[in-house]
Amino acid sequence: MNPEMILQILISLLVGSALTVAFFKVIENKRKAKRQEEAGEFLASARRQSETERSEMLVAAKEAALEAKAESEEELAASRKSQLQGEQKLDRRDVQLQQLEDSLRKQQRGLESSQTRLATQLKGLAEQREDLARTLKEQTSILEQASGMSREQAGEKLMDAMTRELEHERGSALLKHKKLLDEVVQAQGREILLTAIQRYASAHTSESTTSTVDVPTDDMKGRIIGREGRNIRAFEKATGVDVIIDDTPGVVIVSGFDPVRREVARQALTKLIADGRIHPSKIEEVVEETGKRIEEFMLQKGREAADEVNIPGLDNRILGMLGRLHFRTSYSQNVLRHSVEVAFVSGLVAEMLGMDGDLARRCGLLHDIGKAADHELEGGHPKIGADLLRRHGECPEVVHAALGHHDEIVTEHPYTMLVATGDACSASRPGARRESLERYVKRMEELESIAARFEGVRQAFAISAGRELRVIVSSDLTTDEQAATICQKIAKAFEAELTYPGEIKVTVLRESRFVETAK
Repeated sequence: MNPEMILQILISLLVGSALTVAFFKVIENKRKAKRQEEAGEFLASARRQSETERSEMLVAAKEAALEAKAESEEELAASRKSQLQGEQKLDRRDVQLQQLEDSLRKQQRGLESSQTRLATQLKGLAEQREDLARTLKEQTSILEQASGMSREQAGEKLMDAMTRELEHERGSALLKHKKLLDEVVQAQGREILLTAIQRYASAHTSESTTSTVDVPTDDMKGRIIGREGRNIRAFEKATGVDVIIDDTPGVVIVSGFDPVRREVARQALTKLIADGRIHPSKIEEVVEETGKRIEEFMLQKGREAADEVNIPGLDNRILGMLGRLHFRTSYSQNVLRHSVEVAFVSGLVAEMLGMDGDLARRCGLLHDIGKAADHELEGGHPKIGADLLRRHGECPEVVHAALGHHDEIVTEHPYTMLVATGDACSASRPGARRESLERYVKRMEELESIAARFEGVRQAFAISAGRELRVIVSSDLTTDEQAATICQKIAKAFEAELTYPGEIKVTVLRESRFVETAK
């Protein structure tokens, strides 16, 4: 290849490179111009948008300013109105104060004139008092000279005469009012007790210490006795009662002092006779089932009695003991019905006297609760009942009512007196305790005749249906110590010679009698 050709090639390459550079530069200039054009359009659009937003913001600002101006004008108008009302109130108050000030001035002028008149009147009264004092002194001197006594002596004599006259009038008035008060109290007390008794008097059933069980045939008696008497021994051992089988046809007698055991035995024996299978194991099974059923029955009876007199919250042990009284009698009177009746009477009397009727009914219902356990514990039923109620958290009024309803202790609560009253009403009302007139009279005579045997006894009176004896001894033949001995001997004689339920209270009075004759 020659140098010319090489030179042409080089020139061609240089020219192509220059053209290529020129081409790219043109293209770049066009792109730059396009970008500048787009940037200008974007800036113009941004300016237009900013102008639009600026215009909107200006409009919104003007609207907000107008609203704020309207609100401020409303607030200003309300403030001006309130200020105007306040000024009107102040004006009225100023007028009232001015009127009050004028009234006070008038009252002050009237008070000053009244004080002037009062001072004048006081001065006149002082002068009258001095005149009266001088006159009284002169008259006193004249009276002392006429009577021959000093002023003090005359005053003492006059006071003595007035004192004697007042004492006489006071005694007469006291006797008169005491008589009227006694009549009113007795009438009201009689009315209250009669109302309570008539409203709550209920029927009573009579129970004895024996129960009879019917047997279908005499062969059944032999089956009850069993071979060599093993059945009857097992039955008596399981129930704690005596079974009497004699020649009386169709009847077996169950005897026992505990009424609950007697009822368990009666029902168990009736069930055994109806079943026909009588042997020691069956006897124990039936007696146990019957005992549980009787316990449930007594609990139910206690709940029914508590619901009847509206006494909630009693312990189940107390309710069971209360239901046990359903099988207990006193002078042929059912003790549970007697307790319910005492509760009603005590509650009604308490409400009439303005006391707590619910508490009085609670005391009345539980006052004889000790009779449910007096076969098992030592002591009288008041002490047993009080201990039982105290252990089960009863209040002091209820415990004291059970302990003192027979007047054996000093009465500390008024509810005890209410229960004692209800107890006496329930026990002594006609029909409550069934007893023939002959038997009643005979028992009264026995009590009085036993007491009359002792030396020094002048009179003896049986009261409270034979539950209390009042004995009057001569003060000439006995001393206080001998009277106490006579009281103890009479009580011991009753225990040795008489048979009676419950207790008999003996009260010995040593009487001194003085008689004078006016001639």
